[in-house]
Amino acid sequence: MKGISCIITAAGKNRRMREDFRNKGKKIEHKLLLKINNAPILTCTVKKALETDLNECIVVLGHFMDELYPSLEVINDSRLKIIENPDVDVELSQTLLNGVLNAKYDYCLCLAGDQPTVTKKTMQNLIDRLLNSPEPENTVIILARGKTGPLDSAHGLGMPFACHSSLLEQYLEGEEDNLNPILRRMVANDVSFYGVQEQNKLELININRYNDYLDVLRHWNENK
Repeated sequence: MKGISCIITAAGKNRRMREDFRNKGKKIEHKLLLKINNAPILTCTVKKALETDLNECIVVLGHFMDELYPSLEVINDSRLKIIENPDVDVELSQTLLNGVLNAKYDYCLCLAGDQPTVTKKTMQNLIDRLLNSPEPENTVIILARGKTGPLDSAHGLGMPFACHSSLLEQYLEGEEDNLNPILRRMVANDVSFYGVQEQNKLELININRYNDYLDVLRHWNENK
């Protein structure tokens, strides 16, 4: 069906953040429940995605789903759909595939739950550039990390990106891997990649460790 499904992955083990909390002697928290602007990271990411031209927003849960549900239940939007991985012990590729197989629409905007700093403008830019590309069924529009425009390498790239759902089905089926090796295979098979310039450096911070979270808070407060 013509339209945009957003898939937000929120099914990981939270391993590195838990390790940091343990090493610092702090109470262990899920990174997606750490607060930005007095709201959990996951809530911020989902709400921002829902500000774009989406037809539906699918959040895929796995590990610690019971802890994460309350951060989603506060969002009142009929486009929000929460699904669970049948088996929680899977790699990111299968979490993303679960979202794709539950999507109703032809095109997918793919985000990680820990990307609250990606702006609405960038999310919409990814969507618009895909829909207006010469071959939207064979194109990945992705947030660049360095070179922008047409790309001949997916080195270092990951979410957020937008592409046709059939591409994801084709490349994710049967894969148990992180995302980057799969993106590299797409490039090798002549899938077109286009890198979109970030709106600010904050968009490029991945919240994997506790210090990443502190960096986000510092930059966030400086740019208020």
